[in-house]
Amino acid sequence: MKIIGLIGLPGSGKGEASRIAMQQGLTVLVMGDVIRQEAARQGLEPTDVNLGRIGCALREAEGLEAVARRIFQEARARGEETVVVDGLRSREEADYFASQAEEFYLVEVCASAEERLRWLQARGRPDDPGISQSGTEKQDQDDKIISSCGEPDGQAVAALEQRECREMGWGMCQAMEAASLKLVNDGSLEEFRENARKLLDILTKD
Repeated sequence: MKIIGLIGLPGSGKGEASRIAMQQGLTVLVMGDVIRQEAARQGLEPTDVNLGRIGCALREAEGLEAVARRIFQEARARGEETVVVDGLRSREEADYFASQAEEFYLVEVCASAEERLRWLQARGRPDDPGISQSGTEKQDQDDKIISSCGEPDGQAVAALEQRECREMGWGMCQAMEAASLKLVNDGSLEEFRENARKLLDILTKD
């Protein structure tokens, strides 16, 4: 099995790269889905606080490679030759995939903090900064992540920083440093999509 792992800070563009992979007919497994499924099993809303708590508890109970192990089991069950894994968060997860797959490529997806906030606000997932604990968008226009002048507000910035600190605590910095490839998201959306297509084409060649 060949595994292409995507790692990057929240809102960097991993999800968009995964969509390109699916358009190319590749199987994509999302690390965060393991945590969201566990939240659903426990009857909890998929907020950032709940998902963060579950992610920490799972790794404490089963080891830092716990989520990676579950993802690999699913990948093996599907029997695909190539699988894209979206959302690695630690060096231990990367090392686990490298030890299990015949080929493993770790790709860092990176973008500026301001651009990542804009991506997250547009995505509007319940665990994103600027989304209330009930999972609905804030009603007060003054509380939007992006103000009328295009600047992120302090509350959204603080929420994103808190999320990043938690994920960094899982070892994301070390994992990003270990990435052999980088996909930079600093231009237009179409430019990013085209670069993702080219990279995936290279990595999926026999």
